[in-house]
Amino acid sequence: MNIHEYQAKQVLKGFGAPVAEGVAITSADQAEAAAKQLPGPLYVVKSQIHAGGRGKGKFKELGPDAKGGVRLAFSIEDVVKNAKEMLGNTLVTAQTGPAGKQVNRLYIEDGADIDRELYCSLLVDRSTGRVSFVVSTEGGMDIEAVAHDTPEKILTIDINPEAGVTPANVAEINSAYGLTGDAARDGESLFPILYKAFVDKDMAMLEVNPLIVMKDGHLRVLDAKVSFDGNALFRHEDMKALRDETEEDAKEIEASEWDLAYVALDGSTAKSPPTSATSAAALPRKRSRRPSRSSPPTPRLRAFW
Repeated sequence: MNIHEYQAKQVLKGFGAPVAEGVAITSADQAEAAAKQLPGPLYVVKSQIHAGGRGKGKFKELGPDAKGGVRLAFSIEDVVKNAKEMLGNTLVTAQTGPAGKQVNRLYIEDGADIDRELYCSLLVDRSTGRVSFVVSTEGGMDIEAVAHDTPEKILTIDINPEAGVTPANVAEINSAYGLTGDAARDGESLFPILYKAFVDKDMAMLEVNPLIVMKDGHLRVLDAKVSFDGNALFRHEDMKALRDETEEDAKEIEASEWDLAYVALDGSTAKSPPTSATSAAALPRKRSRRPSRSSPPTPRLRAFW
């Protein structure tokens, strides 16, 4: 299950992560009041859809020279103007496909003075069965290009589940980023916070892109993307409440109600494995992080792409 950026930031803020102040809105009429709640004078107006690449995306209904799905605003009037242009229109990004996604929510956020943009994500490494930090100094919207063109700039750091994030792990991450001073001290608290949030909430993926070093030398979570392990959601009613079904395929929603794994694909051909044995052989499986006496007795398979 995926959630929106503003929801992910609320979750991380609850664990103590440094995030900017922001207000989510669903109507352009709410934009002015939302902006007035923030310090300003710089604001960021962000489309809230379950897809990456929003900043480079384009709205179908607007001209080719129109700005994308993440916009800077230098006044409250600019915030209102952008909200009117963005809400209700269809944003096409590299991850939405040509159909795009309708923008039904915006996140109005306080701006930041950015010095450096970094990349940080946590996921379960199936080869080790451990949660890993994936870090790079090349943060921002082009991390996919970094992975393709210069993979040596991306470092993976496995975390021992018995020890958690140790001072040695923090030092390794700080060194990979080249953090010193206040930023390094912020890392000593932030990286354990991210790991705790990931484990406690049974996340499947936590991505902070970018993690920024501000001009005052401190770290801040500027963007956040979170998905949860669907097999563990029965333990997290608070996270289930964040689900936005308008962002999901109707067929996948119906399948989930019957506890079925279903992924909608383009075209008219479908394949259903004939037996559970062939399913187990064909689909990658995520290793369990910890046993649970309250887990459902019937095992389930889940494919990750």
